[in-house]
Amino acid sequence: MLTVPNLLSILRLAGVPLFLWLLLGPREDVWAVVVLALAAISDWLDGKLARWLDQTSRLGTLLDPAADRLYILATAFAFVVRDILPWWFVALVFLRDLAVTLCLPLLKRAGYDAPDVIYLGKAGTFCLLYALPILLLAQIGPGVAMIAGPIGYGFAGWGLLMHVWSGALYVFQCVQAARHPVRR
Repeated sequence: MLTVPNLLSILRLAGVPLFLWLLLGPREDVWAVVVLALAAISDWLDGKLARWLDQTSRLGTLLDPAADRLYILATAFAFVVRDILPWWFVALVFLRDLAVTLCLPLLKRAGYDAPDVIYLGKAGTFCLLYALPILLLAQIGPGVAMIAGPIGYGFAGWGLLMHVWSGALYVFQCVQAARHPVRR
């Protein structure tokens, strides 16, 4: 349970309140980007270490995507408060994650484990996790905004599209699995 990769995921989760405070309190955007970048590096590192040290665990497979989702939702929420992203963007991200989460008990009842993460979902998360710090950098000043803004919004648009589409695929898989429960 207390493996190096899991500890990295726990530290990443602990960084969310600091990140939100930096965004919404003193509006220290540069420091918020640093926290977000460290979270992204630890996200990459915990997966690499888990495989390299052969320390994959069920807890790790739950913590890692939970930390990703929490950073995405927390950042998106703060960006709505600061008028960086529209409210409907956050609503779509939240509703997708809620729909996938609500499918899990249905799958359990039918005798299945949670579905494996699909590449489309990983790609969507990748784009969203890259869009957010770039959009935050765009807040630093007009010169940076001219370059970072279009790149950040491009990543955000593609990330949202893939995130929602992968959620629809997960829900479809869940409904199909629930129609054919495992016989014991």
